[in-house]
Amino acid sequence: KQWYQRRVAITAGEERVYASDVVYPVAVSILAGRKVKILNLENQPTVHNTMEPPLRYQLRDISIFKKEGKPAGFGVCSIEGRAAIEPFDNTAANSKDKFTFKCHRSIVSDHHKPQDIYAVNGIKFHPIHGTLATIGSDGKFSFWDKDARTKLKTGEQLDNTITCCDFNHTGTFFAYASSYDWSKGHEFYNPQQKNYIFVRQVKDELKPRKK
Repeated sequence: KQWYQRRVAITAGEERVYASDVVYPVAVSILAGRKVKILNLENQPTVHNTMEPPLRYQLRDISIFKKEGKPAGFGVCSIEGRAAIEPFDNTAANSKDKFTFKCHRSIVSDHHKPQDIYAVNGIKFHPIHGTLATIGSDGKFSFWDKDARTKLKTGEQLDNTITCCDFNHTGTFFAYASSYDWSKGHEFYNPQQKNYIFVRQVKDELKPRKK
């Protein structure tokens, strides 16, 4: 459903909706079956496109990023320790802006040993710098510069998984919640473990790398 000016427009969906984001005049939604629906909200909302991002497993979160103040594309993350950046304009000139990257995985020095891969539970873009944050079942958050394709920072590991996050409208604070995400099943649920919300002041941590 889209709610606007005391009216409700219902878009018929063939699948369940897992996550959504809006930067007017664009809205994006994750559907079951690894589909992303892109809507144009101007006048009467219409479906602009339905696509499958290049991620092979269940999608968890989606977020729109801006370029020159306008919606330019989205980032999406999945349970396979991977995220994708997708521009709305998929012309050849913008093909370099479309890519996937690995994240929220254990560091393995010996390539013969297995690597732990965690679900990426959230992805959000900084409202000023256009850099982004991801959070995962590994209990960590990471900051990234998508244009330089590099990691800016990784937070300390928490005792529990991180389930959601966001920036305030000026990008000066980053909030994230720690609670069990059921990624290991009910047998790992500990009712004695408390849930927390953390608010972190972010000043220079999200600034893009100098070219």
